[in-house]
Amino acid sequence: MPDQTGTAPGDQRSIDLAKVSAVTATAIAVADMIGIGVFTSLGFQARGIPSAFSLIMLWVVGGITALCGALSYAELAAALPRSGGEYNFLSRIYHPAVGFLAGWISATVGFAAPIAVAAMAFGTYFVGAFPDLLAGLPAATRELALGLALAWTVSLVHLSGLRQSSLFQNVSTAIKVVLIAGFIGAGFAFGTPQPISFAPSAQDLGYILSAPFAISLVFVMYSYSGWNAATYIIGEVRDPERTLPRSLLTATLVVLTLYVALNAVFLYTTPIAKMAGQLNVAQIAGAHIFGEAGGRLAAALICIGLVSAVSAMVWIGPRVTMVIGEDLPGLRFFARTTRAGVPTPAILFQLAVITVLLFTQSFEAVIDYIQFSLTVCTFLAVLGVIVLRWTQPELKRPYRVWAYPLTPVVFLLVTGFMMYYLITHRPLQSLAGVLTMLAGLVVFAVSRRAAPGQAAALSSARKT
Repeated sequence: MPDQTGTAPGDQRSIDLAKVSAVTATAIAVADMIGIGVFTSLGFQARGIPSAFSLIMLWVVGGITALCGALSYAELAAALPRSGGEYNFLSRIYHPAVGFLAGWISATVGFAAPIAVAAMAFGTYFVGAFPDLLAGLPAATRELALGLALAWTVSLVHLSGLRQSSLFQNVSTAIKVVLIAGFIGAGFAFGTPQPISFAPSAQDLGYILSAPFAISLVFVMYSYSGWNAATYIIGEVRDPERTLPRSLLTATLVVLTLYVALNAVFLYTTPIAKMAGQLNVAQIAGAHIFGEAGGRLAAALICIGLVSAVSAMVWIGPRVTMVIGEDLPGLRFFARTTRAGVPTPAILFQLAVITVLLFTQSFEAVIDYIQFSLTVCTFLAVLGVIVLRWTQPELKRPYRVWAYPLTPVVFLLVTGFMMYYLITHRPLQSLAGVLTMLAGLVVFAVSRRAAPGQAAALSSARKT
């Protein structure tokens, strides 16, 4: 029940344990965004778009869209300051059942599957960077062992406490950003310039309005996914009404700059023909910049980048499960935390799912069918900014989204196109994702059952 100050016990605990600084909140978002996508996407984009200007514009447009989403989420985070991301927002804006559907995906496979993909990619690139390590084992076994080692090690760090988690996240993200910036600088300084131009030409308008550009934008947006990461840990952030808007904005601008510069250096140093259709763009570019050892250097860079990305997702995923446990009596076990505020059962549950996915190698199929569901959740959250302006004009908004309503509308248009693309090109996977969300309604109904007094207390706490 709420205490005499009108704060629910769970909310008060979050306030007392708020130890996450603006720097750490920003690092989580930066780390979550910069995963494997930016190092692999350009090859497939270059296959249908042979213009350097148009290719760079892909990342600019994607970054602006992500920025619109981040600014919209900043208003929601400041007005509805509680951990849980879309679970919290959609529950408050629409209905607790709608929020649970978003939380159900996040708590089960929404974070576990991307972590498994990143962990396996870490193993693959680690073997590429250090081929002699454990050379007696088959490559697949080495990759699995390294992926498991990364997932378990990072989870143990986050089980040790918020202070250790913050330090690990800040250091690993800083190393990643510095190394990427160094790679960019070295590329422009030592790479052999290619006969390309970054200036717009008469053909570029046609490329930008073409189907390959629109399709490529979908995958660019997935590379930017994670711009909303800090909203999942609002309850652990100091002064979230002020910190979250700054963190979301800063993180998105940093990643936008790095993405544009990184793709520019790929194009500047490496023939487009050699990258077109290739997955390992970073390794190809690294070999052109640094010679024979360049590919291994690029693989090592990607490995380091994946460590902080996995850390960010290991941190934020269990917070959704924890908040769901605070609200639903049937899942109260997941709300348990240590004295340091660590949701141990939720972290261990996520780690178990990650381990199963790694052993069964089913994570790529899982991601394929939950993409539509995750996109719907972010669409509804940003739409909620507009809904709340109409339904709750008196709601206290410490931060208001810049250029409203243009900012959320831009995000909604691009995200709406992504959903249309997924429905038309991946109808079965999209339908499977929707059915998975709907299956969560059964869990919601069962987990919501409580004794009358307990149910009343939970209802009162949510209203506070």
